[in-house]
Amino acid sequence: MIEIQAKIHDKFSIEFKVGFITRKRLAISDFVMNTWIFVPHSLDINPMTYDKTRFYRDIKSNVRLITPVYLLRDLATTDTLPFQELEKAFRQLSSTPTRTATAEYESQVKMFASIVKSALRDEYTHIINSTIEEDRCYLTREYLANIRQVTTKFRNLRKIINVSTVHANTLEYFHFGDEFISNVVEQHVNKLQDFLSREHPKDYFVLKKSMQELLKDELHYKWEKNYITVNTENKSNNQEFISRAGMLKKYIESDLYLIARKKRNTFLLEQILFSIAAGMSMVFATIVSFSFQQKYGNFTLPFFIALVISYMLKDRIKELMRFYFAHKLGSKFYDNKVQISIKSQQIGWSKEGFDFISDNKVPREVMELRGRSSLLEAENRRVDEKIILYRKRVQLGRKQLLNISAYPIPGIHDIIRFNVSEFIRKMDNPEVPIFGNDAEGNSIRVHGEKTYYLNFVIQCQYEEQLEYKRYRIMFNRLGIKKIEKF
Repeated sequence: MIEIQAKIHDKFSIEFKVGFITRKRLAISDFVMNTWIFVPHSLDINPMTYDKTRFYRDIKSNVRLITPVYLLRDLATTDTLPFQELEKAFRQLSSTPTRTATAEYESQVKMFASIVKSALRDEYTHIINSTIEEDRCYLTREYLANIRQVTTKFRNLRKIINVSTVHANTLEYFHFGDEFISNVVEQHVNKLQDFLSREHPKDYFVLKKSMQELLKDELHYKWEKNYITVNTENKSNNQEFISRAGMLKKYIESDLYLIARKKRNTFLLEQILFSIAAGMSMVFATIVSFSFQQKYGNFTLPFFIALVISYMLKDRIKELMRFYFAHKLGSKFYDNKVQISIKSQQIGWSKEGFDFISDNKVPREVMELRGRSSLLEAENRRVDEKIILYRKRVQLGRKQLLNISAYPIPGIHDIIRFNVSEFIRKMDNPEVPIFGNDAEGNSIRVHGEKTYYLNFVIQCQYEEQLEYKRYRIMFNRLGIKKIEKF
């Protein structure tokens, strides 16, 4: 199965979080994801102005394991696997503080904090999407109660490793996880409070006290532990908070990120075909030289002219054949191959390819989903909408995934970020003066916003399943305005 979540990452980047989820019954899972990007002609994006090098410069991919999924209430009320593994690692460290035990303890702290973050986020999303008022209030109360339970259970574990055998530096790993969880709790409870106050003021009035008490208790705890907190009157403090929060996030999630070694997928084949091109051009030059030598002899003017012309044409023939082979390679093969591994254990690979293609090479289903207007179709008779095809194929081994962790890892997330800065270079001004008139016929002058659209149509293939998704990006010279899903 392939799951896709799209969002605006920053002012000039969009992010596609692609989940490649394996099935237990398959030893090897094979995924294919084809993305057609429809680009307005006015942006001047074409094979001459936007080659492979520029495209791969604008696209960034981070591969990580999918965080094991646990309900927040299960973490709070039952002896789940995360707490079992955590406590086991803590006790092992306190009794035998070896390098192996320390590494396992640190890894379990990271994994637990990541699981808690995921559980908090999923439950928060569930609450804000709830349409039943009674359920929303109940879910919020349970959410707050479960947060208290989880944080208390985790913080009580510190007593296990607060012993003479555990070095103070090693104890810091626990505090890193503790501070990270505290930050995530504050973030989600504050977001929930803001959402309820705006969208459901009646619910907010009922729940306000409980949320504020939790946030107050969490703030006092952070003061007690000397964790950095947000200060409305101290900008430098807040800069430090943002910097440290970012570092904590990278540290906690570091064990989930995979090693992705990228290399050219067709390098050897390219060299062979380019060598053939050079050889064929040399054959042509040699035939011309020998022919003129036999007819006119050595050290003659015709032979000299023939050598010059054959040399000139030899280079042109070689370059034309290199261009032909490169074009064929680009359309039939993948550009890059990435070996995916963790802790020296390879779990799979991915391949990617980039090409500009014409309308007649786009599947009918994709064109229908693109949904060009009649006006745009008329415009395309004069200047074509440019189409980029980004191909991706991923292969994962189920057995390898199961062997890397005690937790059930269903697959990987490929976080793809696409920067649109190159597409903005030749845009018009973001505001355009326009004239109209009021009901009385008086002229009015206003400014309208000039926007452009990128359409993404994604085809996902896994086993016998075939699924299509469409996203439309609205942006202008000031950056990305919004992303729509159809």
